[in-house]
Amino acid sequence: MAKRNVYEMNMCEGAILPKMLKFAIPLMLSSILQLMFNAADVVVVGRFAGDNSLAAVGCTGSLINLLINLFVGLSVGTNVMAARHYGAKQSNELHATVHTSIAIAIGGGVILTLVGVFFTRGILELMGTPEAVLPLAAQYLRIYFLGMISNMLYNFGSAVLRAVGDTRRPMYYLFVAGVINVVLNLFFVIVLQMDVAGVALATIISQTVSAVLVLKCLITSDSEIKLNLKDLGFYPTEMKNIIRIGIPAGLQGCIFSLSNVVIQSSINSFGEITVSGSSACSNLEGFVYVAMNSFYQAALAFIGQNMGAGRFGRIKHIIICALLSVTVTGVALGQLELAFGRKLLGIYTTNPAVIEAGMARMRIIDSTYFLCGLMDVMVGVLRGIGYSVMPMIVSLIGACGTRLLWIATVFRIDQYHKVETVYVSYTFSWFLTFAAHLICFLIVRKRAIPKEKTVSMKA
Repeated sequence: MAKRNVYEMNMCEGAILPKMLKFAIPLMLSSILQLMFNAADVVVVGRFAGDNSLAAVGCTGSLINLLINLFVGLSVGTNVMAARHYGAKQSNELHATVHTSIAIAIGGGVILTLVGVFFTRGILELMGTPEAVLPLAAQYLRIYFLGMISNMLYNFGSAVLRAVGDTRRPMYYLFVAGVINVVLNLFFVIVLQMDVAGVALATIISQTVSAVLVLKCLITSDSEIKLNLKDLGFYPTEMKNIIRIGIPAGLQGCIFSLSNVVIQSSINSFGEITVSGSSACSNLEGFVYVAMNSFYQAALAFIGQNMGAGRFGRIKHIIICALLSVTVTGVALGQLELAFGRKLLGIYTTNPAVIEAGMARMRIIDSTYFLCGLMDVMVGVLRGIGYSVMPMIVSLIGACGTRLLWIATVFRIDQYHKVETVYVSYTFSWFLTFAAHLICFLIVRKRAIPKEKTVSMKA
């Protein structure tokens, strides 16, 4: 094994909670930084281009997630397998995982670019995007998807770094890229009057910067995650393992996003004001979500390394630490955001009607968002111990199925045909799915977590 550098972390020894916080906090900060810089897109557009441009950028989020989640899900496979090989001190297998992952990123980026450029307008039309918003939304997406190779390279490269405990350098890279994004947003939109096209262009330039920095980090690494471009390829065994874990995760993300597209279509039916308010609030919710998501990532990495090293006795303590941490984070940040809701929404728009529409969503979502964090951590636990199909099925039935059924039934009742009913579907589905994941873990834990160092991958 090559030596471990100061950015990497051995998660198989020592107290769990301090190391988990050391892992999660930089990841949390980097994700919040990324969202702050991404929020600059919405703020600049809302302030300097108008409500239709704000709605155009905001209503594309669910569609972007729908199209990229399959490949981002594959990066979960990268994370789990790289962590296992790192914990087990398997240098050759880790080398193959790194190079297969970067090859997948390049191929996936090419596919997403083609799909995004040629098919997004038709999908936006199927979503019922308001006519006043449609041309701007289509323009934004076509430019945005030109940066998909960079987007994928950053996601897969970061997954490798997280697997070995390095969450600090991605934070530094995102800060640099984010500053560039903000500066270019202001220049393209205010000075050059490029509207949503300027925002999209600024985004792909900044994404390219972050991707280049991550690749440079891997190429110059002095540890076993070092990237040699001449070794890029699809190594069969590692490709199989990444797909085994990643495809179900990606499909889950895609179908989750598909259900959110249906929900977005329901929100769209209430007009531009509601869409703008919901978009601004959704952007704010993202800060709470990524903070909680850092503990999902921690569960993946910590359990992956300990499974690889055969330190099975630590798994229960990792789960407890992750669940407690995500609950405290979700409750605290959700209530803080709700307390300052009007002022925060005022950053995005000066229209009182849009702010009120945003508050209607915030009162429901932020009060219960910690349930989403609990759900995600249990998904991370199941994937970390080797199960990927199970959490996919449970999530699709418990979350997506529940939401779609809710929209098709409760939402159709006249007295409940209001946008608040749409928002409540999230809360109900989070609670139901978390409970189902917890039950599944209690059922499979004895079989999945052996007492001796023999680890088998489950479908």
